[in-house]
Amino acid sequence: MKKWIVFCAVALSGCTQITHYDQAVKTPAPATLQGSWQSDGPQSGLINDRAVASLLIGADGNTLDCRQWQRVIAKPGKLTVLDDEYVNINKQLRVMPLKLEGTTLHYDGLTLRKVEQPTAECQQALDALSNDPAATSLQNIEPTLMKAKQAAN
Repeated sequence: MKKWIVFCAVALSGCTQITHYDQAVKTPAPATLQGSWQSDGPQSGLINDRAVASLLIGADGNTLDCRQWQRVIAKPGKLTVLDDEYVNINKQLRVMPLKLEGTTLHYDGLTLRKVEQPTAECQQALDALSNDPAATSLQNIEPTLMKAKQAAN
């Protein structure tokens, strides 16, 4: 009987571990989270002072984590609720909490601000990934920053 009580307590404690992407239930995004979020200035969570991080959150709960520096790395995911908080889970099973404080979104050690539209590279990645729903990431887009650097040489 004691084992049963302990099992039920653990099961109800919210200690859920997601082992497959499909286990996470996609949750529609609240209006406050919907849109394009982007890093504002240098951040310790990025590889370089000129690197840019973006998080695109659709009304339906689809997400795209897009980082750009010398290359663009875009990872699709979905918004879900885990232990009563919104999290982004990408197709590589990385779970990252979202915490909104005023107009600032804290995500994966980054501070993001809402912007009108995503960078051209992140929009390009979003378009490419919409044509390949099974993709876990996209890394074949060259940032404008690198194109300008190569043209100068």
